[in-house]
Amino acid sequence: MDIAADSVQDLFTTGGGGTLGARMGIQLTEASAERVVGTMPVEGNTQPYGLLHGGASCVLAETLGSVGAVMHGQSVDRPFAVGVDINATHHKSARSGVVTGVATPVHRGRTMATYEIVITDDGGERICTARITCLLRGA
Repeated sequence: MDIAADSVQDLFTTGGGGTLGARMGIQLTEASAERVVGTMPVEGNTQPYGLLHGGASCVLAETLGSVGAVMHGQSVDRPFAVGVDINATHHKSARSGVVTGVATPVHRGRTMATYEIVITDDGGERICTARITCLLRGA
């Protein structure tokens, strides 16, 4: 996915770039190298028991962290971010509404960037904590 070639507005329109974010209903509301915020509906992203699918939380987390990494990568002339590690701890379930993810940097280097993503439910309760590390590549 070539996020670096997209304008910031395109990122907002497509839910972070590519088709998966749009298919999941991800909407970016804020994007910078310091903080990326996005939302995703629970409806349509559930597992058979009616709970938000853990994989859906990972898609939201990877999307937000990757956008942050790309935006940081542009400042070090390495505008392409490739995820090399992601992990998530699911603290609580969500059955309805919208979840919100906030990605903030843990490390921003010249070749790697790591972001922590906290996902909360409509009531502001943490449902997932994720971390993604991206390799930053040049054009």
